[in-house]
Amino acid sequence: MLTDPISDYLTRIRNASRAGHRVVNIPASNLKKEMTKILFDQGFILSYKFEEDKVQGNIKIALKYDKFTKEPVIKKLQRVSKPGLRKYVNAGELPRVLNGLGIAIVSTSHGVMTSKQAGKENVGGEVLCYVY
Repeated sequence: MLTDPISDYLTRIRNASRAGHRVVNIPASNLKKEMTKILFDQGFILSYKFEEDKVQGNIKIALKYDKFTKEPVIKKLQRVSKPGLRKYVNAGELPRVLNGLGIAIVSTSHGVMTSKQAGKENVGGEVLCYVY
């Protein structure tokens, strides 16, 4: 049993992109599905597919690479709020990652969203991770 499934999710994507893999399979959960949708909408991954099976299901993510340099688009995935030390912020304290070039994924009472969206909706929440 995993104690931190979000950290496992980020680590699988990080390892696959560093190894140059095109596709990575990750065990699914509703939170991971929402994070995957955000990564796709923000242009960090090429595509995704939710595969349902009897128990849990999988998320199949196609990673995105630069055409010319073959470098992964995702430079860094950093877990912020951990099981041992949760990080909550108010609407006025939402983080900016690399002056707006990266994103912070925040779990709010209105659902999982980027810090920019949370700022527009004027809600705070738990900062899950930084992506750039």
